[in-house]
Amino acid sequence: MTRELVVISGKGGTGKTSLAASFAVLADRPVIADCDVDAADLHLVLSPRVRERHEFRSGYEAVLRREACIGCGACLAFCRFGAVHIETGADDLAAARDAQAECERCDYCRRSCSARTNALIREMAATIGGAPAAVYAIDPLACEGCGVCAHVCPANAIELRERLCGEWMVSDTRCGPMVHARLGVAAENSGKLVSTVRREARRIAEEQHRPLVIVDGPPGIGCPVIASLAGASLVLVVTEPTVSGEHDMARVLSLAAHFGIPAAVCVNKWDLEPATADRIEDLARKAGARIAGRVRYDPAVTSAQLQERAVVETGGASADDIRRVWSDLGA
Repeated sequence: MTRELVVISGKGGTGKTSLAASFAVLADRPVIADCDVDAADLHLVLSPRVRERHEFRSGYEAVLRREACIGCGACLAFCRFGAVHIETGADDLAAARDAQAECERCDYCRRSCSARTNALIREMAATIGGAPAAVYAIDPLACEGCGVCAHVCPANAIELRERLCGEWMVSDTRCGPMVHARLGVAAENSGKLVSTVRREARRIAEEQHRPLVIVDGPPGIGCPVIASLAGASLVLVVTEPTVSGEHDMARVLSLAAHFGIPAAVCVNKWDLEPATADRIEDLARKAGARIAGRVRYDPAVTSAQLQERAVVETGGASADDIRRVWSDLGA
């Protein structure tokens, strides 16, 4: 049966990815999954060679077909996310020069008028030889895909299309197969992408009879973290001896307890503040987690990263600590 070790942290910068990369080196025939899809960086250490790329589509976005648009302005009147705008042409700019002293460019008139009022304005402008009919456009970054504009459009000129949010990849590394992803700029549904990455990693592990999936999870306690935790065999929470590290570790341990997932805690860079490290471990024990060990601060970690290697591959005092943590986990 394939087991799944998820390495997470309540906050960013605790060293979670560094430990996950070392575990991938130490493990026996693992499958690696980088589920930090918003800011993936495990590939910087494991140097994957991509052999498969797949589009990730989720949610919808409104697309306006210009040839069918009658310029009624209903989409602008009903959009509450500021995604619909009027494209300004040269004639519009020339006509607006005379009114610059009065116009404050607040955009209120465009977004507050109804479709009926827009039609009246255009009719009046045409009567006195004003600017041509407005040309509408939809900003895909501002569009929430709610579909209201398509619903109210009398000409059926707007359609909802599945949104391309990023891609996920299957790669080969020196440690084994790796599934990772890249979320698009301003794209959403990272939790769904995390689930896709984990599902594919488990499939590969089962097909190739690999005993362990190592997941480098995202920081925090939000949707991507929940998607990383669900159904895991063991969660390792990597924290640091700071006030924020203590606070955020408590939150993520509470999340793991909610889903009934066994948790262990590792304090990274513990020697920077030993008293805080002791307090964090006491708090973790009271929360029902076991202590998997400590990792000292070591410049060798930075040196290993510059070489695109895991720290256990290059050596150092922290490498010995990580090996002890790995042995304690028994993954």
